[in-house]
Amino acid sequence: MSDITPNDLARKIALLAEDKKAIDIIVLDVSGLTTVTEAFVICSGGSEPQLAAIINSVIEGLDAEGISPRHRHRSPSAHWVVLDYGSVIVHVFTPPEREYYKLEQLWSTAKVILRIQ
Repeated sequence: MSDITPNDLARKIALLAEDKKAIDIIVLDVSGLTTVTEAFVICSGGSEPQLAAIINSVIEGLDAEGISPRHRHRSPSAHWVVLDYGSVIVHVFTPPEREYYKLEQLWSTAKVILRIQ
């Protein structure tokens, strides 16, 4: 993996998601709140095909730089896909699932690094 910082990696992921029209993108610095990861990228897509496009954009964009996810959890049909890049965890939701799980509220004390609406 490259020497990219977790915050820079999270920003890059957010921009790759934005390229596929992800909405309400937020990057949270959770480094002082958990030992699991340094940052979360949370975003939404309006349909299963759009979730797939967002996830594929992130994976392909980072693969081109030699950065691969450690793990992928769920498929677009679950309406919530998680990519684990170690220092950054990516959550891509459909809006109803995002509203239901309320990750931003659960991690409300995290510093907002970036928000793209």
